[in-house]
Amino acid sequence: MQKRSSFLAGLAGLLAAATALPAFANGEVNLYSSRHYDTDERLYSDFTAATGITVNRVEGKENELIERLKAEGANSPADVFITVDAGRIWSAQQDGLFQPIQSEVLNAAIPAELREPEGHWYAFSMRARVIYYDTTKVNEPPKTYEELADPKWKGKVCVRSATNIYQLSLLAAIIETKGEEAAKSWAQGLKDNLVREPEGGDTDQIKLVAAGGCEIALANSYYWGRALRKGEEWAVEAKDRIGVVFPNQEDRGTHVNISGAGVAANAPNKDNAIKFLEYLASESAQKYFADGNDEYPVVAGVTTDSPIQQLGTFKSEPVNVAVYGKNQAKAQEIWNAVGFK
Repeated sequence: MQKRSSFLAGLAGLLAAATALPAFANGEVNLYSSRHYDTDERLYSDFTAATGITVNRVEGKENELIERLKAEGANSPADVFITVDAGRIWSAQQDGLFQPIQSEVLNAAIPAELREPEGHWYAFSMRARVIYYDTTKVNEPPKTYEELADPKWKGKVCVRSATNIYQLSLLAAIIETKGEEAAKSWAQGLKDNLVREPEGGDTDQIKLVAAGGCEIALANSYYWGRALRKGEEWAVEAKDRIGVVFPNQEDRGTHVNISGAGVAANAPNKDNAIKFLEYLASESAQKYFADGNDEYPVVAGVTTDSPIQQLGTFKSEPVNVAVYGKNQAKAQEIWNAVGFK
């Protein structure tokens, strides 16, 4: 995680003010969430204990919830919408599903690059898109995303489909930092280096490295952390064989994506919704939120119990994650132009 000076002590006062309500405080907050992790149960019960506000949940897949919100329109009971990937959240914003809010607590806790500039949504956990490599075959792995396009890795790289939101967001960030021409050149080079046509998810790419099927893979950090935490046989057996690189540590930093949330456009309980988001920035909530999916907290100084902590700290890319959505269509256009499936 990008190193920042810890300000949790100072933040504690703000958070206390946000959640310390009179004993008679009550009400509810209606949460639409694509998250479904055991640790979230404690997340919600702690919020209710601190505020007296009941959390009502509607859970489902991201696209299903987005379509539901759009169909409900002004009559939607949703107060908060939580989902993953900044590009997807940005798209939901373009559909008018969020309203901007102002919160001193959130602005103090969450770095500017991990929140929508006008307050429509905020990140509450993040994952890094890292390079995995076979330590039995690769002595000097790629240190940057750019190196993945080097012809020296021809026939040695595996990655998931370019239509996947994570691949779109990565290329969208490269467009923002390097420009469209450089992004297209990189996409072509990456395609040329593939060991096979893209197939499967991120875990499948890591498994292929573990099985000796490819030497270099690109996948999110939390898939590896989850496999280790669950003690999955393939991961335990491959633990010493798989190395991990946080790309671009000597320049712009590693690409990160997020789980994020915002106040729904027609929230009937707006004040409670803001209190809930502010609670998600507290130290205990950050720990629950990140551990639920083996991600990294976004608030400085918070540590988790996930195995991904063993990978060490890293510098993250400072580009605002909202550009993943802004550049998403261009990213898809470039992937299509180079014939990346």
